[in-house]
Amino acid sequence: MPKENLRFTPPENEEELTPMMRQYLAFKRRYPGTILMFHIGDFYEMFFEDAKTVSEALELTLTGKSCGPGDRAAMCGVPVQTVDTYVARLIDRGFRVSICEQTEDPAQAKGLVERDVLRIVTPGTVTDAGMLKSDTNNYLGAVFSDGRSAGAAFCDISTGQAYITELDAAVDASLREEFALFSPRELLLCEDAGGSPLAAYAAAQDCLVTLLPASEFDEAEAKRRVAAQFPDAPVLEDAPLGLRALSAMLGYLAETQKTTLANLRTVERYTRSQYMTLDAVARRNLELFETLRGHEKKGSLLWVLDRTETSMGARCLRRWMEQPLSSPAAISRRANAVELLIGAEQARRDLREILGGVQDLERLVSRVALGTANARDLAAIGASVSRLPELKTLLSGFDCELMRTLADALDPLEDIAALIAASIADNPPVPLHDGGLIRPGYHAEVDELRTLVSDSRGVLSEIEARERERTGIRTLRVGYNRVFGYYIEVSRASADSVPEDYVRRQTLVSTERYITQELKELESRVLSARDRITALEYEVFSAVRAEVAAAVSRIQATAAAIAQADVLQSFAQVAVKNGYCRPDVDASDVIHITGGRHPVVEQIIGRRAFIANDAQLDCGDHRCAIITGPNMAGKSTYMRQTALIVLMAQLGSFVPADSARIGVADRIFTRVGASDDLASGESTFMVEMNEVSCILRQATRRSLLILDEIGRGTSTYDGMSIARAVVEYVADPRRLGARTMFATHYHELTALADRLPGIVNYATTVRRRGEELTFLRRIIPGHADESYGIEVARLAGLPDAVVRRAREILRELEEGQPSPAPKKAAPKESAQASLADLGASDLVRRIRALDLDELTPVQALNTLYELRTVAEKLP
Repeated sequence: MPKENLRFTPPENEEELTPMMRQYLAFKRRYPGTILMFHIGDFYEMFFEDAKTVSEALELTLTGKSCGPGDRAAMCGVPVQTVDTYVARLIDRGFRVSICEQTEDPAQAKGLVERDVLRIVTPGTVTDAGMLKSDTNNYLGAVFSDGRSAGAAFCDISTGQAYITELDAAVDASLREEFALFSPRELLLCEDAGGSPLAAYAAAQDCLVTLLPASEFDEAEAKRRVAAQFPDAPVLEDAPLGLRALSAMLGYLAETQKTTLANLRTVERYTRSQYMTLDAVARRNLELFETLRGHEKKGSLLWVLDRTETSMGARCLRRWMEQPLSSPAAISRRANAVELLIGAEQARRDLREILGGVQDLERLVSRVALGTANARDLAAIGASVSRLPELKTLLSGFDCELMRTLADALDPLEDIAALIAASIADNPPVPLHDGGLIRPGYHAEVDELRTLVSDSRGVLSEIEARERERTGIRTLRVGYNRVFGYYIEVSRASADSVPEDYVRRQTLVSTERYITQELKELESRVLSARDRITALEYEVFSAVRAEVAAAVSRIQATAAAIAQADVLQSFAQVAVKNGYCRPDVDASDVIHITGGRHPVVEQIIGRRAFIANDAQLDCGDHRCAIITGPNMAGKSTYMRQTALIVLMAQLGSFVPADSARIGVADRIFTRVGASDDLASGESTFMVEMNEVSCILRQATRRSLLILDEIGRGTSTYDGMSIARAVVEYVADPRRLGARTMFATHYHELTALADRLPGIVNYATTVRRRGEELTFLRRIIPGHADESYGIEVARLAGLPDAVVRRAREILRELEEGQPSPAPKKAAPKESAQASLADLGASDLVRRIRALDLDELTPVQALNTLYELRTVAEKLP
């Protein structure tokens, strides 16, 4: 059907449409802003503009369906069996999808089949395992601001985790930081915030922004709604704006899930002071979760630290990395557990083996609570909780505060394990209405119906034998045909001997056929048994699922304990494998690292090849370390490794060093690398200055600053002036006085160490032999004498002519002479000059430029051949 003959918008007069199309449009009006998938037979169909949108987004065939006299609506469809695959693709593209199901059997419908929207799927409300990453939370966010302060709430409905906070200063910047912390897939805002900077920022991060009416953020309704959902939660009146954001989120979730939010039992109130703050720039530059270039896990800090055995542990590790602790006492509790696990090798192995058999209880029980779990989900829960008694015993054996706390929080759930083991069949099917869900022996009627279906011939044989004995007719038999169903057949000669309860149904030449009440009931039961089995099994399964759902709080608490234990064993496993040490973490301002290593780089190049370095920072004599040296000599690696060691220490992890004392940092800031922001039209230098501005306004004395090549995006004198001003500002305790590492090629800045207290110089070591450079990657006190930029350019493969000319210009600049333009090549006539006139010729210059000591035999032969070729062209 040509597209131009299809209707993409419904007619103004809907009375012209078919009843089904009017039903479709009624649901479309109820759920605006969504793709409406309309269940018709074996397909979910989309019509009009939705059909066009989906066909283009998913590359589906666009066809048409009659919608009225002489009219055809644009249509595309997807099979019922594979609908989740298509829904997942639409969600990935940022669409909302409403699923309209047939709520009655079409074969029994009188007129139009009844339908209803039973679920709405949006990027922030996904619960289906096939649409989620197992190692990453899928957050929905909500923000409400009064212009002066703001409240934020975040929830992962797939795990039942919810968080709330209140922000009372620097609203825009603070909200961006909260956004970076949770990276929500969808953000709920009040309709009057549609043009806010946060909305634009979220959209730029591929987050779906959903605007809700102001009534959803009503203060009175918020108190009622939150109290009803979290009756046991601490009072949240000290976070009034966060409360309103949370309320709007609860309303949105109830609308999309179409059920009670039984998996949302607790909400955590958090504050900034509990954790180190990491903005999006620091996360990116330190490559915490993905690499800068490849945007993949391998090569990130997460790649190094993640030796978790469960999906719950993997997500917990990521949350810990997003929120390093600020309390030395809390950090020490984690480190104590890690140290204990390191020393208990066999127990650690046993722990990993047990955890390997535990599936994703957080998401499984959420689906149970929301009523979307299938029998395989219950079987997975049963297999997982069967490992818990052994796990609890193992954790209880550790003499450590945190491990004892986790053991106490871990419920062995033996009743749930027994229930599922008794009721759910081995390897049950995914569909819930095809039977095969319930284990034999659990439910008497299910067993009886199964026997009836699988052994109806045996039942008929029993009836036949019994009736022969009762009547004395040895030729009596029980038969079946599609016309009469089950019947008893006897010869006409024996017809006088049939009992009175036999009812004649058919007379044949030599036989008579009868039915009995028992046969009629058997026929009815056998023919309806299969349908009854599937319906009854679903009823029994639903009852079992409801019983498991009643234990959701117990299972969630146990899952949280398992996740933490998994992360702790992961830290221990990594520490043993990579030779990490336990850092001494305290409330001082000292960062003293001996033999520090970059945790990622050493994994890539090998520990033996990595050059370890010390680091010393504090808020006294070592406030600002100015680091000089050539590119590729290790400055950036050294600064990043210092930041990562501090971050790892505040996770409670051991660190890649011989020893380390870490005074906790409230924030880590980084200004590394250069890039244009093409979307906003900002140059590299503007991006750099924006980031530096944010750092200087938000950093405190307790922060750690990693600043690399400040000022390089503009002219030399401007850049050097800005760089010096920044160094003076961060090193001055009256202004900031934060612990800072500052890498630069402006060697003039090293003179500040003699003029200002708290500034120290460090340099990367380089060995030079002729024009060959060897980067030793050792950081030592002092400053570099030169940048070796030309040598690095040569190593990068710049043409020899460019390198030679660069050296000439550099020499002239160093001598304070103007740099003349290179001489023009002599015209061809000058080739007739005598040999004595060839002093300035290219041949002579090339000969003079040769470093004979550095030429290999093969290079010498090649060079000699080239020179002879040039000489042969001379007269």
